[in-house]
Amino acid sequence: MKIFKLAGILLCLPLAAWAGKAERDFMAAEVEPAVKEATAAFKKSCGCDVKFDVKQDSFQSKDDMFKIKYFASTIKDNVGSYCSDAATKKAMCKVKSIEFSKTAETALKFNAGKVTASTDGTSQPSWEMLTREVDK
Repeated sequence: MKIFKLAGILLCLPLAAWAGKAERDFMAAEVEPAVKEATAAFKKSCGCDVKFDVKQDSFQSKDDMFKIKYFASTIKDNVGSYCSDAATKKAMCKVKSIEFSKTAETALKFNAGKVTASTDGTSQPSWEMLTREVDK
């Protein structure tokens, strides 16, 4: 009977980790503003809108959520100098949405206007990965 109780507790731990106050606070105070800044920088520099879709349920801890913030900051920090001419702006404006989630591997793919980016929890996609895919 004790094993069943222990198993039940262990199965609920990942859900409790997401539902924690520290994770919610970090998402609201750090991640969401970083995503908004990246979106605004993209619009200002390239002249087009991009929608971020963070798959929050795939991020179980505050440590995982740092990867969202870092990826958004990478976009914000680099898009201004990258969208410096009409051809580049046109290429970057093909990006309509960026979906970000935690999966088994860090990857970035671009298809039909959608960037699908993922982190394995130890690294995040880079600006170079994004521009390489969009510039194909």
